[in-house]
Amino acid sequence: MTLNLVTLNEPASPAAEAYRRLRVNLSAERELPLHTLLVVAADSDGDKDSVAANLAVTYARVGKQVILADCDLRRPRQHTVFGAANNEGVTTALADESAPLPLQATAVPGLRLLTSGPGVEVPSDLLASPAMGRLMARLCEEADVVLLDAPPVAVATDATELASQVDGVLLTVTAGQTKRDAAQRARQLLEQVGARIVGAVLVNVPLDAALRKYAAG
Repeated sequence: MTLNLVTLNEPASPAAEAYRRLRVNLSAERELPLHTLLVVAADSDGDKDSVAANLAVTYARVGKQVILADCDLRRPRQHTVFGAANNEGVTTALADESAPLPLQATAVPGLRLLTSGPGVEVPSDLLASPAMGRLMARLCEEADVVLLDAPPVAVATDATELASQVDGVLLTVTAGQTKRDAAQRARQLLEQVGARIVGAVLVNVPLDAALRKYAAG
């Protein structure tokens, strides 16, 4: 694994607890429950891959049926995180809508993965197609929670194409790396397409010594 799945490998750590708190906060959205959630970085510094993967684990750990779909068709990473094959996935599901969804089981009961699949020439056009809306409907029939991982907002239009197809968007920013202007620009781009931004996650924050001591018992 190239990314640290702390919620799976270090479930008692302060970092894992932070992801559980994030899940609780997102679950508190009563006005419009979050059945589908897009996790996306403001720019290329945002560690959205880890956030999406760890959040997916926390949902599954409380009995939810979860699908994590890797819609970052430019630099997909979720298949490496979970050690899964990537010969089928989002792109093949969109190309052949009559085929069964190529969902893969993970080491976490209740969590299934839809990898990106083989690369395509223009990812944003594929994600904006009517077929993507139909794929979202199929995924919603299969799970209680559907999490989407997409390219950073500043990098391509992929994220904004997907933002209008989900219940909410979670924006990740990296402490000490993501510029304020980049975060504000990402928010503006998402709001322009009517995205419902449900929160922001600050990653790469130094762990407070008191929290470390408490977690260690």
